[in-house]
Parts: sequence; structure tokens; C-alpha cells
Amino acid sequence: MASSKNAHVTTITMGATDAPDAVYDARALGKPKMLLFGLQHMFAMFGATILVPVVTGLSISATLLFAGLGTLLFHFISQRKVPAFLGSSFAFIAGYAAIAPNGEPELLPYACLGVACAGLLYLVLSALFKAFGAQRVMQFFPPVVTGPIVIAIGLTLASSAITNCSTNWIVAIVAIATIVICNIWGKGMIKIIPILMGVVVAYAFAAAVGEVDWSGVQSAAWIGLPVLWDNTVFSIFGSNFNGALATTAIITIVPIAFATMIEHIGDISAISSTCNRNYIADPGLHRTLLGDGLATILASLFGAPANTTYGENTGVLALTHVFDPRVVRIAACFAILFSFCPKFSAIIGAMPACVIGGVSLVLYGMISAVGIRNLVENHVDLSKSRNIIVTALILVLSIGIAYSDAGAIIINVGPTVISLSGLAVGSLVGIIMNAIMPGKIGYKNLADTGIPELAQTPEEIEAEKENNPKTPAWAGVGESASATRTPTDSEISKTSGSGTDQH
Repeated sequence: MASSKNAHVTTITMGATDAPDAVYDARALGKPKMLLFGLQHMFAMFGATILVPVVTGLSISATLLFAGLGTLLFHFISQRKVPAFLGSSFAFIAGYAAIAPNGEPELLPYACLGVACAGLLYLVLSALFKAFGAQRVMQFFPPVVTGPIVIAIGLTLASSAITNCSTNWIVAIVAIATIVICNIWGKGMIKIIPILMGVVVAYAFAAAVGEVDWSGVQSAAWIGLPVLWDNTVFSIFGSNFNGALATTAIITIVPIAFATMIEHIGDISAISSTCNRNYIADPGLHRTLLGDGLATILASLFGAPANTTYGENTGVLALTHVFDPRVVRIAACFAILFSFCPKFSAIIGAMPACVIGGVSLVLYGMISAVGIRNLVENHVDLSKSRNIIVTALILVLSIGIAYSDAGAIIINVGPTVISLSGLAVGSLVGIIMNAIMPGKIGYKNLADTGIPELAQTPEEIEAEKENNPKTPAWAGVGESASATRTPTDSEISKTSGSGTDQH
């Protein structure tokens, strides 16, 4: 738990201080607890991550391997600061289906080539963010935009949770009840691993009532290689290379990246709000986009699905208040380890949908709750018409399109079919409307957030630096080691009671 002392040992945050009830350094909890937290994150992402290869025909073991490797690569590029897990992206399922409609093994590598090329767009956008700077980018992502986006992320995921729960509501309720009981009335370690407890208890209950099919587990090997050469993109470059099909795959799939990049920004906003850290500024969207893009390229080249930051793990962060990225990296290592064990993949794959649904129902609700908290804590004035319009458009477009018959906005451009998810459309419209409507945009509206840098324009910040070269306590993130030094006792006494319990 963050104390009033270490609450002042901060980099720039979404609020002015660390969340008082959060754990930002899990090493203080001890290695056994850290391993359990990592295992909990792995279970949280598992159901959705393996669903993509199940639907598309890609390898489950390769999916696990590159979810783990992609997460570690993302953490390395983002300076090990963002507690995000990268799992399989659902956005590209339509792309795989267009090239390999029945999961044909000989066609899937061509689809993976298209996804790898889509990952290159992340690198381009990352370079643009780097060139223009995080502060200018941040002006277009104030809480009136990011809050509703985060709310929409949780609500658009909710239907999948309900669908899974409906396969057996009794088992789903067992999972939900276990999570609630452990989180509210649990003691010690039980209180902070409610998701893992929910999975274990509900899975055991489901097995007891005959809801688990063990046939796949019995036939699975204990040890196996997760990657096969014939499944990789490299395998198609030979005498039988089909250039026309490769071109079609690239043209068809690359535009999907425009939607997933917008979703990435929404996901990073959600994680920032959850952890009370401004990850858009530090380590910066240019780093997170670069990490996500490179992880996607790496995964697709070896026959695994595209990667994306996972909302399920954001829900785990919100529920446990353990925000240390180390536990997510532990989850990544578990995923890599278990990718070499087909037996384990089969055990997790045998987990009934109702168990996954019960756990997901809580996690998705937590994500939306974080978005509401973002609006409340940043004092967004919803009595202003512009704020109401921005919020309304983001929510209605994101949720409405997601639940429409098509489930997306389909745009045909010649032979290319561009599918924009509701979240991508809602986010894009919200960002544009907030920028063009009368009134100041960005964090300039929010001078009372307690973060002076976010209440100023880039020009005002530069002018202040010229007039006052002394670095203030809230100086820009990552500028020097002194920005995160431990304050002296005298400094703490001068700032005691400065709002560390605002949450």
C-alpha cells in the first residue's frame, strides 16, 4: 500500500499522486505472491487469447509463445513501465477469414503476411508521435475523450461475457461469487488474487457437475514445439509462392491496423486511468505503439495471431490494485513456459465458457468503472454542451456499432474491405469533435487536476522553462533520475496532508 511518504516519490501521473491503496512495487510482497499475481494475469488473458486461434485455425501453442514474447518485447521497448499484457487481437479475425475462410493451413501464412505488414503501420504512427511530441498529442486526449472510450471498452466486451455465462449460469455465478467474496471478505493473499480464485473454484465446480470435456487433455502430449515451419510466413517464399494472393492479403488486411491503432490508444488510456499513471506521456505513445507493432510483426511472421493490449488484464489491475509491471512480465514468462506443454494448453482449453464468462463479467465491468472514475476524478464538467456531445458520440457509436448486425462499419474501397470496429469509430469521432468544437481542447480545460504541466500548452511550458530554469517537483517524466528521488523528511513534512487520500 502506498504511504504518504512514497506518494510523493512519483513521476507524472493521471492524478497528482500515487493511488494510496495501490502497490507499485510488488517486490515488497515477496516472490511467492508475485508468482501468484503473474499466474492470475495469465489466466485472465488465456480464454480470449486462445479463442482467436480456435476461430481462425492458427496454432494455440504458437499463440501462447508469442503472447509471452510479444509482452516481454513490449515491456522492453516501453522501458518496463506499462503493466500491459499483449494477447491475441480479435480485430484481425475478419482478415484471416477473408484469406483463409476455413482455416486452410496453406492459406493462413499469406494472411499472417498481411498482418505483419499491418504491424508496420504502427511503426509509422509511432514515428509521427515521436516527431510531434507527447505533449501535443496529449491535448487531443483529455478525460472527456479517454473516459468514455474506457467506459465503451468494458461495455462492448460485456456481450461476450454474457454469452459465455449463458452456457451455464450456475457455474458463472459461482465464479462471480467467489471473486466478490475473496475481494471483499478475503484475508491476506486471498483478498488480492480473487480472479485466480474465481477461476480455480469455478473450474473445479464445473468439473464436479460434468461441464468439462477432458478428451482433448487425455490425447495431448506433455512436451511439444510451439512453432512449425509450415505455419510461418517464411514457408511461403519458394517455388510455389503466390504473389497475387500475397498482394491481396496485404491490401485486405493492412487497413485494419488503422482501427487497432486507435484502439491501442484507448487501451493505454484505460491502463493509465487504472494505475493513476500518464503512460501516454511516459514512456509515451511512440514507445507503446512501437512495442505493439513489433510484437504483432514478430507473432505473425511465425504463424501466431496479431497482438494487442488486453482489457482483461486491465480489469485485473483495477481489481487487485497491484500495478507493478513485473507481475505482468511473470505472466508472460508463464505463457512462454506453458506454450511448450500441449497438455497444459489442452487443460486450459477445456475450461468451460461459463467459467470464462463469469470471470470476464467482473473484469469488463471494472474496466467501465475505471472510465467513470476518470471522468469524476478529473472534474469533467458535463453541464457543458461540448462535453456532453463528445461523451454521447463516443458511447453511442462505440456501443451501438458493436451491437449492430454487422458489428462494424464496412467500407469497400475497390478490392479492399475496411472494417472499422465501433470502438475505433467512436474514438476517432470523439477525438475529432473535441478538437474542432469551440472551446479549449485537451488538458488545458483541467487546470484543477493538480498536474500543472497537463494544464498548459506546449508553448506555455517552454516559456515557463525559459523564465524559470529550476525544475519543479512535477517536472516532465523521464528527464532525470532526480525526478524520482526519495524526498527528505523535511520535504515530506512540508507537503504532508497534500491530498494523498483523494481516492
